[in-house]
Amino acid sequence: MSLRLPFFVYGTLRPGEVNHDLFLRGRTRHEVPARLNGSVLYDGPGYPYAVEEPGGTVYGELVTALPDRYEELLAALDRLEEYAPGDPASLYERLEREVTRETDGRSVRAWVYLAAPAVAARLRARGALIESGDWRVRT
Repeated sequence: MSLRLPFFVYGTLRPGEVNHDLFLRGRTRHEVPARLNGSVLYDGPGYPYAVEEPGGTVYGELVTALPDRYEELLAALDRLEEYAPGDPASLYERLEREVTRETDGRSVRAWVYLAAPAVAARLRARGALIESGDWRVRT
């Protein structure tokens, strides 16, 4: 069994976005605003990619799964993000990172789907950076 960490979501899984109700409704205990320091956000387009970059900040939510729905949610999110451990064709990597809850400033270890290395290199070279670090403010 994997570590039962919360998830940091920053794009289409955020409340009010297209995948929130499809994947998270009924599977979560808490969803609180949070930020991931040391990363920047790129437009996919249609969905974002977080890429590790010193000095950057990505805004999103820290999602805590219901204990009895955890493995189901983990599998569903891995499928959505097209993540398969060890598969070089994966678009994202699911990595354990420190995120900060906006409500109290507390740091929490969480799963974050970051752009896979080849995708990150392509985005750094010619991607559309979301300057605000917030998918909801991508002007």
